[in-house]
Amino acid sequence: MSAPRTEDSKHIACASIVPDCAFTASAATEDELLQKVATHAAGAHGVTDVTPELLAKVKAAIEHR
Repeated sequence: MSAPRTEDSKHIACASIVPDCAFTASAATEDELLQKVATHAAGAHGVTDVTPELLAKVKAAIEHR
């Protein structure tokens, strides 16, 4: 059984980094969300090397709901 969403949920929309990408993800923790984003980035965008600059952009795009 998955944990209920709380106001502390983390959410990201890939379109905030890659225009026109419809991928979105939510997770209870930032680490869990970053893993989902990394999997998506590798499969959909061919991103296998996450630079510090890219990580900073991704972290800046995370919304706390």
